[in-house]
Amino acid sequence: MSPLLLILSIMAINIAYVSIFTLRLILVIKGRRGAASFLAMAEVFIYLAGLNLVLNNLSNPIHMAAYCVGFGLGVYLGSRIEEYLALGYSVVQVITESDKSTLPDKLRGFGYGVTTWTADGRDGRRLVMQVLVKRSNERRLMSSIMMIAPKAFVISHEPRQFKGGFWAKMIER
Repeated sequence: MSPLLLILSIMAINIAYVSIFTLRLILVIKGRRGAASFLAMAEVFIYLAGLNLVLNNLSNPIHMAAYCVGFGLGVYLGSRIEEYLALGYSVVQVITESDKSTLPDKLRGFGYGVTTWTADGRDGRRLVMQVLVKRSNERRLMSSIMMIAPKAFVISHEPRQFKGGFWAKMIER
């Protein structure tokens, strides 16, 4: 095998391995054990092929560097793939400047389930909203919020599990 082809092979194998590793880890965290198990089999096969190439060519530090570069690129690619897939849900909490905001009704008009309550902030009464949204729709929700209430304070996080309420009924269908 030519030296350039060997270097490119080591990088490509490691990019594939680490991308799959990243996706598998995310699937395990999200409770998708079957898909994670399937990816684990492919991951180990690719890992062993790449490791074999590197171990058989340890005399050249460029091969080890190619392994390291492939590893870094694999982490990046795997995280980009997961971001594209946008698995799971996000909880978006929105706090408006005033408790008189029309934002909840407008978001409900877009099809989002919105729970609201009034809170006391440093500068007066605030309206607090909580919205559960598919991660694939989170950017659209954020754009809607910023368009309607650009000064709103917004926090987003991923719930591990949820039960009951508006969303649970929709998911059961």
